[in-house]
Amino acid sequence: MLCLKSKTESEWLQRAVSDTPALLIDHAHCERKAATHALALMAEYPAHLELVPMMVEIAHEELDHFEAVCRLLQKRKITLVAQAPTGYQAGLFKKVRKEEPGRLIDKLLVAALIEARSCERFKLLSQHHPDQELRTVFRELLISEARHHADFVRLAEMQAERSVVRERLQHLAEIEVRSIERAKPLPRIHS
Repeated sequence: MLCLKSKTESEWLQRAVSDTPALLIDHAHCERKAATHALALMAEYPAHLELVPMMVEIAHEELDHFEAVCRLLQKRKITLVAQAPTGYQAGLFKKVRKEEPGRLIDKLLVAALIEARSCERFKLLSQHHPDQELRTVFRELLISEARHHADFVRLAEMQAERSVVRERLQHLAEIEVRSIERAKPLPRIHS
């Protein structure tokens, strides 16, 4: 069950479908950033033996997705170009606490929220995108995003009492709503 406090509105779906190339470029960048975040967590917390193997697995999977999206871009003759940030992730990471173990818990929960929003939007795209090939790709991605969401929450719950983590998750989910509302309305997974 996703921990989101809002549902994506139909305007987002219309933007995403109307500019599929921009959406795919954005998703390639999202996969790269997710892999980088997993590697950064592993590097920052090497003594957390429960975290390291899961971050390795997530990084591998996110890099596999990045490669698959890049192949899809190449097949469709779409160039992977740089994109300006929407402010969504920055808004979330700005709320990460400075002291441990809160810092690690928040980093894991922010990652969980990002994966949850991706999952929710891939579900919409898998149901409503006019391109059958992309509907299949989005369906496969939503399964991974849901699993990653659960993995990040489970790891956070290993750091503190479940009730404390769930309360913090609810707080960060409220911030996620504001971040998604403030993000520029672009054909992006997190805007």
